[in-house]
Amino acid sequence: MGGEAAAAAAAKRRREEEEENMTAYTAQDLSEDWEFKILRSSTAAFRNSEKLRRILEEEGRAGWILVEKFDNSRIRLKRPAKARAGDGSLPFDSYRTYIGLPAWGLVFIIFVGSVLLAVMVATFFARRS
Repeated sequence: MGGEAAAAAAAKRRREEEEENMTAYTAQDLSEDWEFKILRSSTAAFRNSEKLRRILEEEGRAGWILVEKFDNSRIRLKRPAKARAGDGSLPFDSYRTYIGLPAWGLVFIIFVGSVLLAVMVATFFARRS
């Protein structure tokens, strides 16, 4: 179990390093008062082009525009800082960083599913003996 945790931590560090290094912010980006965020999906929602289009359309209502797609689970967005003035009228949090189920939710579902499966298997074998 310790090896798995270490591998997960190393993978997380690699992803964070990648996010910092893939697209450098230009002096113009920083001087023009842009805000940036990374939007994540623990279920790889950005793989589906229609789903990605709908997400970008919704984020666009808050002024966010796509800078880059890292992979099927992460995209980087930016918007002019002045766009936050309209945040109060949005039906969602414009600063959200997850779409869909957050990572902890996915882990919880997998854990509960594993426990239920173990109980079902144990019950099956208990009945057979």
